[in-house]
Amino acid sequence: MWIRAILAAVLACLLILHFLKLLQAYKKYPPGPSVIETAAHLVRSGFRIHYDLFTEAAKKHGHVFTIWIGHYPLVIVSGVQAVKEALIKHSEIFAGKPVTPYFNAVAKEKGIVFSNGHTWKQQRKFGMSTMRKLGMGKKSVQNQIEEEAHYLVEAFAHAKGQPIDPSLLVANSVCNVICILVFGHRYSADDEEFVKLIKSVKYSTKFGGTFFHLLYEGFPWIMKHIKWPYKEAFSAVDFMLSHARREIEKHRAQPTPYEPQDYIDYYLLQMEKSKNDPTSTYDYENLLQCISDFFSAATDTTSDTLQWGLLLMVTHPVIQEKAQKEIEDAFGSSQSIVYQDRKKVPYTFAMVHEIQRFKCILLAGNPRVCLEDATILGSFIPKGSIVVPDVRSILYDPKLWETPLKFNPNHFLDKDGKFVDKEELLIFGAGARVCPGKDMAKSELFLFLTNLLRAFTFKLPEGVKEANTEPVLGMTMGPHRYKLCAVPRYSEL
Repeated sequence: MWIRAILAAVLACLLILHFLKLLQAYKKYPPGPSVIETAAHLVRSGFRIHYDLFTEAAKKHGHVFTIWIGHYPLVIVSGVQAVKEALIKHSEIFAGKPVTPYFNAVAKEKGIVFSNGHTWKQQRKFGMSTMRKLGMGKKSVQNQIEEEAHYLVEAFAHAKGQPIDPSLLVANSVCNVICILVFGHRYSADDEEFVKLIKSVKYSTKFGGTFFHLLYEGFPWIMKHIKWPYKEAFSAVDFMLSHARREIEKHRAQPTPYEPQDYIDYYLLQMEKSKNDPTSTYDYENLLQCISDFFSAATDTTSDTLQWGLLLMVTHPVIQEKAQKEIEDAFGSSQSIVYQDRKKVPYTFAMVHEIQRFKCILLAGNPRVCLEDATILGSFIPKGSIVVPDVRSILYDPKLWETPLKFNPNHFLDKDGKFVDKEELLIFGAGARVCPGKDMAKSELFLFLTNLLRAFTFKLPEGVKEANTEPVLGMTMGPHRYKLCAVPRYSEL
C-alpha cells in the first residue's frame, strides 16, 4: 500500500514540476491562445490547423502571438509589418529551419529545404546558380516550359469537350518540367514509373499537417515504433529517393558530357571538383535529398495553383472571357507565347497573380527558427523559437486589397490598366529563405494558363450547377477533386 502511495506522490510531484516548467516557459513567449483553446480548435477542424485559428488569435492577442501545440510553442507573426520585419529586416536572424522529428526522419538534415548552417548555404547557393545556368542554354528551362504547355493543351484536346478531372494532366506537365531540369528528359503520361513518381510526390506532400503527422511530431519516441500510420508516407519518400538513385546511376554510366545538361550533371561534376575539400557538403546523400526537395517543393504547389486557376475560370466566366479576348488580340490562334510576352497581356498577367493571392495554397509561410534573441513589433522572441509567418493575414488584409474576399485581377492593375507587381504577394517567402524556384513557378503559371485559355473555354459539366471552392485543409491547400469541360475555341483542336 505504502509503495503505491509513494509512487502516487512522486507522480504528483512530477506533474506539478512539469506544470510549473510550462508556466515558466509560457512567460518567455508572446501571449496567445491557451493550450485548451488550441486543442478545441484541432478537435473542431478534424485535427488539422485551420487558418481561422491564426485570424482569431491575431484579433485578440495582436500581430505577434504564440500557439502551443502540446508543449511545443509556435510564434506566429501576423500582418504585413510584422512579417516583413521578421523575414526581410531580420532575414539572417530568422534564416534557420526547424528540424522536427518527422522531417528529420525523412530528410536527415540534408539537401536544401530541411538543412541548416553550412550545408544549407552551400547546397542552396549551388542550386540557385545551377538553375540560372540551365536557364541560359540552348534548351533553356523557358523553352521546356513552353513545350510542356503545348503538351498540356494536346492532353486537354483529347477529351473533346467531355468532362475531365484536370488534376493528373496538370500534375504531369508540372512534374515533367522538374524532370527535364533535374534528369534531362521528360516522361510520357502513361509511363508507369512516372505515374508512381507523381503519386509519391503528392502523397508525401499532402501527408504534412495530417493528424498522424502531428502525432509523430508530438510523440516521436512512441510513434516511430508504430509503423502502420506512416507506412505509405515513408514508402512514398523511399520511392522518390530510389527513383533519383536510378537516374543518378544512369548519368554515372554515361560518358561525361562536354557541357552539363541537367542538375545531376552539374552536381556530379561539382562532387568531383570538391572531393579533396574538407569543407565540401557535395555528396551522394545531399544530391538525393536536393532532388527530392525539388520535386516536393515545386510539383504539388504549382499543380494545385493551376487547378485553382482553372476552377476560378469556371466560376468567373466574365473574367475568363476578358482574359481570352486579351490573349487573342495579342497572339491570335497560333503565335507562340513566351514569358517575355507577359507585358502584352497585363490583365491576364494580373489574373495569374490574383489566383495566387485569392486561393493561396499555403496554410502559412514556411516556418523558421530564430537563431538569436529578437524583438518584433515590441514582442520578445527567444533564441531557438519556431516562428511561422502568417502570409494569409497579408493576402486578405482589407487595408492592402480593395476587395480581399473577392477574385479581382484589378488588384494588380493601376488606373491605366498596366500591371503592378505588389511586394505584398509573399507566397514565395522573402529574405534568406525565399523560394529558389519562384521564377520558374511564375513562368509555368503564366505559360500554362495563357495557352490553355487561348485554346479552350472552361465550363462546369452539364447538370452540375455549383463547384466546391473550399480548400482541402493541410500544409498545402489545393481544391477538392472536380471535373470540368474544356470546350475547344478553334476547330483545329
